Amino acid sequence: MPVIPPRKEPGTPSFSQLAARSGEDLEGTIGKLWLNRIGIVAILLGVSYFLKYAFDNGWIGPGGRVAIGLIAGIAVVLWSERFRSKGSIPFSYSLKAVGIGILYLSLWAASQRYHLVPSSVAFVAMIVVTASTITLALTQNAEILAVYAMIGGFSTPALVSTGENHEIVLFTYVCLLDLAILAMVTIKPWRRIVWGAFLGTAIMYVGWAAEFYDDTERPQTVLFASIFFAIFAVIPLITPLSRSRWHSGFSITLMALPLVNAGAYFLALFAMYHSETATLTWYSLALAAVYLVLSSQFKRRVGSDPDVVKTINLIHIAIAIVFITIAIPLKLNEHWITIGWLIESAVLLWVAVKSDAHFLRIFAGCTLALGICRLLFYDNFDTQTLIFNARFATYLVAIAIMAGIVSAGKRFASEAEMPFVNAAGVALNLLALWAVTLEANDYFNRQIMAFYRTHNYTVTDQWQIAKDFTFSAIWIVYGAALMVVGFWKRSAFIRWQALVLMAATIVKVFLYDSRELEQVYRILSFIGLGVVLMGMSYAYHRDWLKLSPRKSGAAEQGTTA
Repeated sequence: MPVIPPRKEPGTPSFSQLAARSGEDLEGTIGKLWLNRIGIVAILLGVSYFLKYAFDNGWIGPGGRVAIGLIAGIAVVLWSERFRSKGSIPFSYSLKAVGIGILYLSLWAASQRYHLVPSSVAFVAMIVVTASTITLALTQNAEILAVYAMIGGFSTPALVSTGENHEIVLFTYVCLLDLAILAMVTIKPWRRIVWGAFLGTAIMYVGWAAEFYDDTERPQTVLFASIFFAIFAVIPLITPLSRSRWHSGFSITLMALPLVNAGAYFLALFAMYHSETATLTWYSLALAAVYLVLSSQFKRRVGSDPDVVKTINLIHIAIAIVFITIAIPLKLNEHWITIGWLIESAVLLWVAVKSDAHFLRIFAGCTLALGICRLLFYDNFDTQTLIFNARFATYLVAIAIMAGIVSAGKRFASEAEMPFVNAAGVALNLLALWAVTLEANDYFNRQIMAFYRTHNYTVTDQWQIAKDFTFSAIWIVYGAALMVVGFWKRSAFIRWQALVLMAATIVKVFLYDSRELEQVYRILSFIGLGVVLMGMSYAYHRDWLKLSPRKSGAAEQGTTA
């Protein structure tokens, strides 16, 4: 039977045509793009070798070298416009990058290598180059040119540095550069230059502080750090909050920048006031007030995406609450730090649920883990009263937050997040059980120490036995209560927790209590455990939750008979 070839739709290219077209595209890319770039590099290398040869032989002096560099840089920038007018825009921007780089290097050589002009003159000339590049970026709507301007602008102080401390001049220049970039981002949605400006400012600040900072310069340093903070704090407020302008969805830049900016500013303050906690407390409260004011301003935004406005508003509220919680441990100490972290995690979770910002849930989980770990392994409490003490109160805060996570998780958590909600439920019960056990342990230890000081060792041993029995009693009662809640809520998850706890209690009673406790406590321990287990067994026997599979009618009649 002859093989009938598959029918090809009209206009559908064949495999050979597709292969040929792919080859043509690759060939065009190599010919138009890569050969062009390699050619430029080859020409630049050839010219540089020629200039080096001329320099080495004394044909061209220092002044001539700088003049050649300036003329060549300007010529390359002007030459690039010819390619832009013909549609070769990426190639044109590549040439501009080369020309701008030549200008910066030529001015650096004139000042630092050949000392033809003072550093101040080269500094001003580099500012002119940066301003010209910014103008080109705006007029040609080219973000890449704005990036070149930003890199050149932040490189200028390093290129003309004399190794001396000129804090006011340096930071005034950085402020002006940041303001210029701020003006650009109000017009153009250029995220990269926002982060580039932030990183450049941080590098300038940290580099200067590591070399020159001392306490005598703290007032002006705080002033400049505050100005830097203010510039980046207002970017989300004055930027068009439209999804189409900054991001295809929620802008990560506008949501993350307030968090990073606040953290960097507070770290700078902490480095200057680390031994003055009272001053840091007032700064924390002031920052909280600033972010509350900023959050209120977002409600007045007109013509912006309401979801984006709501998200950024909630983020600013969360930052304000974080600074309030920081102010508490700064003013106080010890367990208040733990409480602050726990409350912060609750606030971040609330904001994450309200704004549907998943990255905040990660921060909240990390903060919650820090608070719990500090509570369990770091905080050292000296309790003198039963229940009414700082440790039990701190545990109650942690338990309440876990309960809130479980309650909110039933309504808002997705299926993928339910394991974390269930883990919070387990943590709730473990924390509650551990808190009560610690209270009993400390109570009996206080009694034991009181009699130990009087050398009444017989009574001391009796208190030790009573303590061991109390632990079993607490676990039995808690397990029974947990089982009741499991039946009431019809929750197999809670009932399984009760069964696991009862299993641990059974092991303790049979392996430890049966050998170590006195006869009376041993009797009470076994009877109490037996009564609770029989009660659980009865509940399951009556099948109040209809856990047993339904039997067929015939089987039921046979069983009845």
